[in-house]
Amino acid sequence: MEDDLLQKTIGEAARTARESLGLTQAQVAKKAGISAQVYGRIERGGMMPSVPTLRRIAVALGMDPGELLGMSAREVPTTDKDLSPETRKVVGLLRTWSESKIRAGCELLRVLDAVPMRED
Repeated sequence: MEDDLLQKTIGEAARTARESLGLTQAQVAKKAGISAQVYGRIERGGMMPSVPTLRRIAVALGMDPGELLGMSAREVPTTDKDLSPETRKVVGLLRTWSESKIRAGCELLRVLDAVPMRED
């Protein structure tokens, strides 16, 4: 994602979250420990926050920093080094699925889980 688009994504996510909480820009800025002017520029997509500032804004808005970056839960990296190669393949595939496909897959897994199978 290019910097300009990322700045706009962060700003739009921050504004949406702030408005849903009924907060002013000044209130969020104070909670995040930045000036209202800087917060306003970030929210308008005119300034890229530093990583520490992004984190403080996320905390002030009660959200995951990944949400401010426009990342879905499937895009957020996880540590799966303890998983078997087969499980890692499945997890990688699931990360590409839509929410509706995930729901259908969960239903299928529930059915499979109920079927007695012998262990190899």
